[in-house]
Amino acid sequence: MQKMEQTTKDLGAIRGEINAIDEQLVKLIRQRLEIVEKVAANKKERGAPVFDPVREREILSKVAREVGPEYENGACLLFSTLMSISRARQRIVLRGEPELVGEIKSAMATTANRFPTVADVVCSGTEGSYAQQAVSKLFAYPTIKFVPGFEKVFDAVDRGDAPYGVLPVENSAAGTVTQVYDLMVKRDCRIVRALKLKVNHVLLGCRGAKLEAIKEVKSHPQALAQCSKYLKAQPWRVVGDINTAVAAKELAASGRTDLAVIASRACAELYGLDILADHIQDENYNYTRFICISKKLEIYPDARKFSIMLSLPHRPGSLSTILSKFAAIGVNITKLESRPIPGMDFEFCFIFDFEASPRDEQVLRLLAELADDPEIEHFTFLGAYTEA
Repeated sequence: MQKMEQTTKDLGAIRGEINAIDEQLVKLIRQRLEIVEKVAANKKERGAPVFDPVREREILSKVAREVGPEYENGACLLFSTLMSISRARQRIVLRGEPELVGEIKSAMATTANRFPTVADVVCSGTEGSYAQQAVSKLFAYPTIKFVPGFEKVFDAVDRGDAPYGVLPVENSAAGTVTQVYDLMVKRDCRIVRALKLKVNHVLLGCRGAKLEAIKEVKSHPQALAQCSKYLKAQPWRVVGDINTAVAAKELAASGRTDLAVIASRACAELYGLDILADHIQDENYNYTRFICISKKLEIYPDARKFSIMLSLPHRPGSLSTILSKFAAIGVNITKLESRPIPGMDFEFCFIFDFEASPRDEQVLRLLAELADDPEIEHFTFLGAYTEA
């Protein structure tokens, strides 16, 4: 018992030493950032760039030599983060409030208090599609315009045919719908709402069709991927189609009894089809995430989620530096996915979803840092929104 008390007392004394050092560090960091503002003012007068790679290399080399091999990784990470913070502070001093922050604040000030219940909305497919079901859950009284394919949804929103478009971006079993993210980067549209929709796939055939007579199955590639285990056990030819509901509608018109489609249960009643098999998806927990896009940035008072995309230089530590910025302000990242940038070898784009309020000044400062960081080659703010 006495030994335990002595150990506790020793640990308390050791922590006291750490606390004393931390107090000095806090004061020194504050002093350093105050001096950084003077550096920024000097650079502004001379027209010098914020980033000085030669000086930063010299600092890291000196730190590594002084702490020795045992501590060099940790010490260099600390100083790399500190220099990244310093660069961000200099850019704020030089440029004032970044354009992105102003755009977000303006959107919050001008967006209505409630998401609309009545609206014109465009989505891919036809009546009975999962996109149509998502629209009907997002909007109480929508007027829906159907178009063939995801790109046509963006075209319609771009032209002003409808203020909103609804698209799938992710499925719990089949993964990300990469085409939609690619289009989000190319087109000037923002996410204003999101929804997770439970998906139950059924196998549909014309009236009187028998399961043993089926030779071919059609559906959207995402639906086929979500039912891959079921399909592998069958001798059928599998063919991709533009949309699950479109495939169901075309099947009803064809009258073929050797063809089946994978679609929603709603399509059976809509198009007079028989359900040949139910719950054929690989996983019972099968959800598709849909986003609602708009050409105009809208940020509603209940917004609690952000989505961004960015590309980083292909070198060690570039991603960890970004992640440390989120951790430093207590932001929870709910999605982090990398995918190759088309036409660029070994270059990757990262998709971030994170939980935060657009009224949080620390979050806005972080977005400003990322948007203005010259080392981030491509940065896209996708939106701040609520997910149902």
